Amino acid sequence: MQRLGSPNRPLHLLMDKAYEGDETRQLALDLGFIPVVPPKSNRLKPWEYDREMYKRRNEVERLFRRLKGFRRIFSRFDKLDVMFLAFINFALIVDGLR
Repeated sequence: MQRLGSPNRPLHLLMDKAYEGDETRQLALDLGFIPVVPPKSNRLKPWEYDREMYKRRNEVERLFRRLKGFRRIFSRFDKLDVMFLAFINFALIVDGLR
């Protein structure tokens, strides 16, 4: 997350429950992100989070599943990063037109 740097405006960072640790959440806050992660059920001091925003995490996971349907992306045939990113852009355009 540190390599991403601070965002220009507050951005929500959708995270899985596996990353709900205090250190990870604090790092996200320090970098200017708004962590959206539900606390585990055994937390002594649970926090509030944007439940509607967390439901959108599923959309991201479904997008990755659809991208894996393109064999060229899944198996990384391209040797150059530029070509790999170009095909990801192409796949996203095709997915958006469906």
